[in-house]
Amino acid sequence: MSETDTAGVRGLPGRRGEAARNDRRILDAARIVFLGDPEAPIASVAVRAGVGISALYRRYPSKEELLRALAADGLARYIADLESALASTDDPWTAYADCLHRVVAGQSQALAQRLAGTFTPTPELTATAQHAAQLAEQLFRRVRRSGDLRADVTAADIVLLLEAVMLVELPGADGGSALRQRYLALLLQALHNPVEAKLPGPAARQADLIARWRQ
Repeated sequence: MSETDTAGVRGLPGRRGEAARNDRRILDAARIVFLGDPEAPIASVAVRAGVGISALYRRYPSKEELLRALAADGLARYIADLESALASTDDPWTAYADCLHRVVAGQSQALAQRLAGTFTPTPELTATAQHAAQLAEQLFRRVRRSGDLRADVTAADIVLLLEAVMLVELPGADGGSALRQRYLALLLQALHNPVEAKLPGPAARQADLIARWRQ
């Protein structure tokens, strides 16, 4: 939860504030639960959030509605990171690398892909996902034009690499977040300086990523 989100929730009075805090606890708990296991029961979210199952069902009558809300929240975070990078006055590579580090820290992109195909998206959610994809493509093309990114990788390759980084999970206080940032930095070093050696096999395609959302 960002500082801005926290401040907004804390600023709400009375029952509205309590409802907003419960909703944020539920979404934060759901993110952790479903990143670990998209098939986990909704009761696991209630336990993780520290709220009663009846309170959870009042807000989200079904697991599918909770998953949609969680995907929307993750996409909103992802879009905010992309828009920040596109508005940055830093050089294209620095803006791109900083954006990927924020995305990994917030787990927004990993969550969206983890939930792919587990629920039926609404037209509004589909439009939001398409907007996020357009922003990501715009950012990718900008860094590609700068010459700082090796020429034989695609935007879809980057998505799958981020997913691989997000699989790093260890017991402990940070759950592996420091290692995820370490391995992302290692990947960025490999992507930053173009080399002559070609990668084996074909690159990933955006169409392959989109297909995963079809149930």
